[in-house]
Amino acid sequence: MDIKQIFKNNQNWVQEKLNLDSSYFKNLSKGQSPEILYIGCSDSRVTAEELMGVSPGDAFVHRNIANMVPNTDLSAMSVIDYAVVHLKVNHIVVCGHYYCGGVKAAMQSQDLGILNPWLRNIRDVYRIHKEELNSIEDEESKYKRLVELNVQEQCINTIKTAEVQRAYRDRGITVHGWVFDINSGGLIDLKINYDKIMENVMEIYHLD
Repeated sequence: MDIKQIFKNNQNWVQEKLNLDSSYFKNLSKGQSPEILYIGCSDSRVTAEELMGVSPGDAFVHRNIANMVPNTDLSAMSVIDYAVVHLKVNHIVVCGHYYCGGVKAAMQSQDLGILNPWLRNIRDVYRIHKEELNSIEDEESKYKRLVELNVQEQCINTIKTAEVQRAYRDRGITVHGWVFDINSGGLIDLKINYDKIMENVMEIYHLD
């Protein structure tokens, strides 16, 4: 890739926007009020705004390897706090994708150095759902199912946070679990049962 080409692409993009709306960037600079917090994977093939068909300012985006929401990750926790408390988003989306390299690496018994502590979070998801996953004989199907279960568990981790619990109580914020199918380009709604998760989570993780 020619890095200089990126700046040419940027100039073309700016001109396209200004041709449609001469005040586009002036309005964009006034602030943001996104409806959605999108937590996705850093994979270069998965671009949040493009796959959702939204514009700059519509979604507050956080990305990391395998779309994780560990409670010890200050970056993810700070993003959730800012999006929920200050931007007051109404929806939080955790979006995984099939053929995720992070999930694939977590399924293998390898020492991957600095990645080990991060991948351990995904391996914990496997441990929780070991019975179901071990019953799947086809490796690709098992791989895809772990992607889905990882999204589900990260939704639960999101719901455990005090900010989300308060926003659920005060204004009915919702958490969604999606998977992006790279083969088809389609988004799959895992239909996370938010109310049921809240009911189960509250028994142990309830915060006043």
